[in-house]
Amino acid sequence: MKIKEVIDALEKFAPLPLQETFDNAGLQVGLTEAEVSGALLCLDVTEDVVAEAVALGCNLIVSHHPLLFRPLRRLGDETMVERCVRAAVKNDICLYAAHTNMDKAVDGVNFRIAEKLGLVDVQMIAPQMVDGVKSGLAVMGYLPVEEDSIQFLQRVKQALGCECLMHNEPLERPIQCVVVAGGAAADVLPDAIAQEADAFVTGEMSYHLYFGHEQQIQIAVAGHYESEQYTTEIFRDIIFDAFPELPVFITTHNTNPIKYS
Repeated sequence: MKIKEVIDALEKFAPLPLQETFDNAGLQVGLTEAEVSGALLCLDVTEDVVAEAVALGCNLIVSHHPLLFRPLRRLGDETMVERCVRAAVKNDICLYAAHTNMDKAVDGVNFRIAEKLGLVDVQMIAPQMVDGVKSGLAVMGYLPVEEDSIQFLQRVKQALGCECLMHNEPLERPIQCVVVAGGAAADVLPDAIAQEADAFVTGEMSYHLYFGHEQQIQIAVAGHYESEQYTTEIFRDIIFDAFPELPVFITTHNTNPIKYS
Protein backbone atom coordinates (compact mmCIF):
# COMPACT_ATOMS: atom_id res chain seq x y z
CA MET A 1 0.00 0.00 0.00
CA LYS A 2 1.06 3.59 -0.48
CA ILE A 3 1.72 6.25 2.12
CA LYS A 4 -1.17 8.29 0.76
CA GLU A 5 -3.58 5.47 1.68
CA VAL A 6 -2.49 5.66 5.31
CA ILE A 7 -2.89 9.44 5.21
CA ASP A 8 -6.34 9.04 3.70
CA ALA A 9 -7.36 6.84 6.66
CA LEU A 10 -6.12 9.45 9.12
CA GLU A 11 -7.89 12.26 7.28
CA LYS A 12 -11.12 10.29 7.08
CA PHE A 13 -11.05 10.20 10.89
CA ALA A 14 -9.86 13.80 11.33
CA PRO A 15 -10.37 15.80 8.11
CA LEU A 16 -7.90 18.62 7.54
CA PRO A 17 -10.65 21.30 7.28
CA LEU A 18 -11.25 20.79 11.02
CA GLN A 19 -7.89 22.33 11.89
CA GLU A 20 -7.62 25.83 13.34
CA THR A 21 -6.62 28.64 10.98
CA PHE A 22 -3.22 29.06 12.68
CA ASP A 23 -2.34 25.40 12.27
CA ASN A 24 -0.25 23.50 9.71
CA ALA A 25 -1.56 19.96 9.96
CA GLY A 26 -1.13 17.57 7.05
CA LEU A 27 1.82 16.54 4.93
CA GLN A 28 5.06 18.07 6.16
CA VAL A 29 7.80 16.34 4.19
CA GLY A 30 8.00 13.57 1.60
CA LEU A 31 6.28 11.83 -1.28
CA THR A 32 3.00 10.07 -0.60
CA GLU A 33 3.12 7.84 -3.69
CA ALA A 34 5.86 5.73 -2.09
CA GLU A 35 5.04 2.27 -0.76
CA VAL A 36 4.77 2.41 3.02
CA SER A 37 7.20 0.15 4.89
CA GLY A 38 6.02 1.02 8.39
CA ALA A 39 4.74 3.90 10.50
CA LEU A 40 6.29 5.43 13.61
CA LEU A 41 3.89 7.44 15.79
CA CYS A 42 4.89 10.31 18.06
CA LEU A 43 3.78 13.54 19.67
CA ASP A 44 6.78 15.52 18.38
CA VAL A 45 9.28 14.92 15.58
CA THR A 46 12.83 15.10 16.94
CA GLU A 47 16.16 13.90 15.64
CA ASP A 48 15.92 10.86 17.92
CA VAL A 49 12.50 10.02 16.49
CA VAL A 50 13.74 10.25 12.91
CA ALA A 51 16.71 8.02 13.79
CA GLU A 52 14.30 5.57 15.42
CA ALA A 53 12.23 5.44 12.24
CA VAL A 54 15.35 4.66 10.23
CA ALA A 55 16.33 1.90 12.65
CA LEU A 56 12.85 0.37 12.50
CA GLY A 57 12.65 0.57 8.71
CA CYS A 58 9.69 2.96 8.78
CA ASN A 59 9.32 5.49 5.99
CA LEU A 60 6.35 7.29 7.56
CA ILE A 61 6.30 9.29 10.79
CA VAL A 62 2.92 10.47 12.04
CA SER A 63 3.13 13.19 14.68
CA HIS A 64 0.56 15.20 16.57
CA HIS A 65 2.52 18.45 16.56
CA PRO A 66 3.57 19.70 13.12
CA LEU A 67 7.34 19.90 12.72
CA LEU A 68 6.84 22.68 10.18
CA PHE A 69 4.63 25.00 12.18
CA ARG A 70 6.31 28.17 10.91
CA PRO A 71 7.88 28.66 7.48
CA LEU A 72 11.51 27.62 7.07
CA ARG A 73 13.68 30.42 5.69
CA ARG A 74 16.70 28.18 5.21
CA LEU A 75 17.56 24.51 5.34
CA GLY A 76 20.84 23.89 7.09
CA ASP A 77 21.94 22.45 10.44
CA GLU A 78 21.29 25.42 12.71
CA THR A 79 17.98 24.33 14.27
CA MET A 80 16.42 21.03 15.27
CA VAL A 81 13.66 21.56 12.71
CA GLU A 82 16.18 22.02 9.89
CA ARG A 83 18.12 18.94 10.94
CA CYS A 84 14.96 16.83 11.16
CA VAL A 85 13.80 17.89 7.71
CA ARG A 86 17.21 17.12 6.21
CA ALA A 87 17.34 13.71 7.93
CA ALA A 88 13.82 12.85 6.75
CA VAL A 89 14.61 13.79 3.15
CA LYS A 90 17.95 11.99 3.24
CA ASN A 91 16.27 8.78 4.43
CA ASP A 92 13.15 9.05 2.24
CA ILE A 93 10.89 9.40 5.28
CA CYS A 94 7.50 11.07 4.95
CA LEU A 95 6.40 13.32 7.82
CA TYR A 96 2.70 13.85 8.45
CA ALA A 97 0.96 15.72 11.29
CA ALA A 98 -2.60 15.48 12.62
CA HIS A 99 -2.87 18.36 15.08
CA THR A 100 -5.90 20.54 15.87
CA ASN A 101 -7.98 18.53 13.42
CA MET A 102 -7.32 15.50 15.66
CA ASP A 103 -8.06 17.58 18.77
CA LYS A 104 -11.47 18.55 17.35
CA ALA A 105 -12.48 15.21 15.83
CA VAL A 106 -15.13 12.90 17.25
CA ASP A 107 -13.25 10.28 19.33
CA GLY A 108 -10.11 12.38 18.96
CA VAL A 109 -7.61 13.68 21.51
CA ASN A 110 -10.05 15.06 24.08
CA PHE A 111 -12.16 11.90 24.01
CA ARG A 112 -9.02 9.85 24.69
CA ILE A 113 -8.10 12.05 27.66
CA ALA A 114 -11.64 11.68 28.99
CA GLU A 115 -11.33 7.91 28.62
CA LYS A 116 -8.05 7.92 30.58
CA LEU A 117 -9.77 9.94 33.32
CA GLY A 118 -12.57 7.37 33.49
CA LEU A 119 -15.32 9.77 32.40
CA VAL A 120 -18.63 8.50 31.05
CA ASP A 121 -21.35 10.05 28.86
CA VAL A 122 -18.70 12.08 27.06
CA GLN A 123 -19.93 14.63 24.52
CA MET A 124 -18.48 17.63 22.70
CA ILE A 125 -19.41 21.01 24.10
CA ALA A 126 -20.46 23.71 21.62
CA PRO A 127 -19.99 21.40 18.61
CA GLN A 128 -19.89 22.84 15.11
CA MET A 129 -20.29 21.34 11.67
CA VAL A 130 -17.31 21.83 9.35
CA ASP A 131 -17.78 20.53 5.80
CA GLY A 132 -20.49 18.25 7.14
CA VAL A 133 -18.28 16.89 9.94
CA LYS A 134 -18.99 17.41 13.63
CA SER A 135 -16.13 19.03 15.53
CA GLY A 136 -15.42 20.68 18.85
CA LEU A 137 -12.55 22.09 20.91
CA ALA A 138 -13.54 20.37 24.16
CA VAL A 139 -15.60 17.56 25.63
CA MET A 140 -17.63 17.16 28.80
CA GLY A 141 -18.16 13.97 30.75
CA TYR A 142 -18.95 12.66 34.19
CA LEU A 143 -17.24 10.66 36.87
CA PRO A 144 -19.28 7.51 37.56
CA VAL A 145 -19.26 8.49 41.25
CA GLU A 146 -18.60 12.00 42.51
CA GLU A 147 -15.27 12.61 44.25
CA ASP A 148 -13.84 15.27 46.52
CA SER A 149 -11.34 17.61 44.90
CA ILE A 150 -8.24 15.95 46.35
CA GLN A 151 -9.32 12.56 45.02
CA PHE A 152 -10.05 14.10 41.64
CA LEU A 153 -6.69 15.87 41.40
CA GLN A 154 -4.94 12.61 42.25
CA ARG A 155 -7.00 10.90 39.55
CA VAL A 156 -5.77 13.42 36.96
CA LYS A 157 -2.19 13.17 38.14
CA GLN A 158 -2.17 9.39 38.00
CA ALA A 159 -4.11 9.02 34.74
CA LEU A 160 -1.90 11.46 32.85
CA GLY A 161 1.39 10.55 34.54
CA CYS A 162 2.02 14.07 35.81
CA GLU A 163 5.15 14.72 37.83
CA CYS A 164 3.64 18.07 38.76
CA LEU A 165 -0.03 19.00 38.53
CA MET A 166 -0.93 22.69 38.68
CA HIS A 167 -4.34 23.62 40.08
CA ASN A 168 -6.24 26.30 41.91
CA GLU A 169 -7.44 25.90 45.48
CA PRO A 170 -9.33 22.64 46.12
CA LEU A 171 -13.03 22.88 45.49
CA GLU A 172 -15.16 22.45 48.61
CA ARG A 173 -17.99 20.70 46.80
CA PRO A 174 -17.96 17.27 45.15
CA ILE A 175 -16.69 16.91 41.59
CA GLN A 176 -18.56 14.93 38.97
CA CYS A 177 -18.99 17.00 35.78
CA VAL A 178 -15.65 17.55 34.01
CA VAL A 179 -14.68 19.50 30.87
CA VAL A 180 -11.53 18.36 29.07
CA ALA A 181 -9.46 20.24 26.47
CA GLY A 182 -5.94 18.98 25.89
CA GLY A 183 -2.88 21.04 25.01
CA ALA A 184 -2.88 24.83 25.24
CA ALA A 185 -6.65 25.25 25.60
CA ALA A 186 -7.12 27.79 28.36
CA ASP A 187 -9.59 29.63 26.10
CA VAL A 188 -12.06 26.85 26.84
CA LEU A 189 -12.26 27.76 30.55
CA PRO A 190 -15.19 30.22 30.09
CA ASP A 191 -17.08 27.49 28.21
CA ALA A 192 -16.47 25.04 31.05
CA ILE A 193 -17.83 27.60 33.50
CA ALA A 194 -20.84 28.26 31.26
CA GLN A 195 -21.55 24.52 31.26
CA GLU A 196 -21.52 24.65 35.09
CA ALA A 197 -18.82 21.98 35.14
CA ASP A 198 -17.21 21.11 38.45
CA ALA A 199 -13.73 20.79 36.95
CA PHE A 200 -11.69 21.82 33.92
CA VAL A 201 -8.69 19.79 32.76
CA THR A 202 -6.22 21.17 30.21
CA GLY A 203 -2.54 21.10 29.34
CA GLU A 204 -1.45 24.75 29.65
CA MET A 205 -2.82 27.86 31.30
CA SER A 206 -1.19 31.19 32.12
CA TYR A 207 -0.80 32.47 35.67
CA HIS A 208 -3.40 35.24 35.66
CA LEU A 209 -6.19 33.01 34.39
CA TYR A 210 -6.24 31.11 37.68
CA PHE A 211 -7.53 34.20 39.52
CA GLY A 212 -11.21 34.77 40.16
CA HIS A 213 -12.39 31.17 39.97
CA GLU A 214 -11.95 30.16 43.61
CA GLN A 215 -14.75 27.73 44.54
CA GLN A 216 -16.30 28.26 41.10
CA ILE A 217 -14.53 25.46 39.24
CA GLN A 218 -11.62 23.12 39.91
CA ILE A 219 -8.83 23.88 37.46
CA ALA A 220 -6.30 21.10 36.77
CA VAL A 221 -3.40 21.83 34.40
CA ALA A 222 -1.50 18.67 33.58
CA GLY A 223 1.17 19.90 31.15
CA HIS A 224 1.02 20.05 27.36
CA TYR A 225 2.85 16.78 26.72
CA GLU A 226 1.07 14.98 29.54
CA SER A 227 -2.37 15.93 28.25
CA GLU A 228 -1.69 14.85 24.67
CA GLN A 229 0.67 11.90 25.04
CA TYR A 230 -2.04 9.32 24.28
CA THR A 231 -2.66 10.77 20.82
CA THR A 232 -0.30 8.10 19.48
CA GLU A 233 -2.80 5.46 20.62
CA ILE A 234 -5.44 7.07 18.41
CA PHE A 235 -3.09 7.02 15.42
CA ARG A 236 -2.30 3.37 16.12
CA ASP A 237 -5.96 2.39 16.32
CA ILE A 238 -6.87 4.22 13.09
CA ILE A 239 -4.02 2.69 11.12
CA PHE A 240 -4.48 -0.81 12.56
CA ASP A 241 -8.20 -0.80 11.77
CA ALA A 242 -7.50 0.12 8.14
CA PHE A 243 -4.24 -1.78 7.58
CA PRO A 244 -3.79 -4.54 10.21
CA GLU A 245 -0.74 -5.98 8.44
CA LEU A 246 1.23 -2.72 8.39
CA PRO A 247 4.07 -2.50 10.96
CA VAL A 248 3.18 0.32 13.33
CA PHE A 249 5.27 1.51 16.28
CA ILE A 250 4.80 4.10 19.01
CA THR A 251 8.04 5.94 19.66
CA THR A 252 10.03 4.91 22.72
CA HIS A 253 11.29 8.49 23.14
CA ASN A 254 9.68 10.86 25.61
CA THR A 255 9.83 14.06 23.58
CA ASN A 256 8.63 16.35 26.38
CA PRO A 257 11.17 19.22 26.50
CA ILE A 258 9.95 20.31 29.95
CA LYS A 259 11.70 18.72 32.94
CA TYR A 260 10.84 18.92 36.63
CA SER A 261 13.38 19.00 39.47
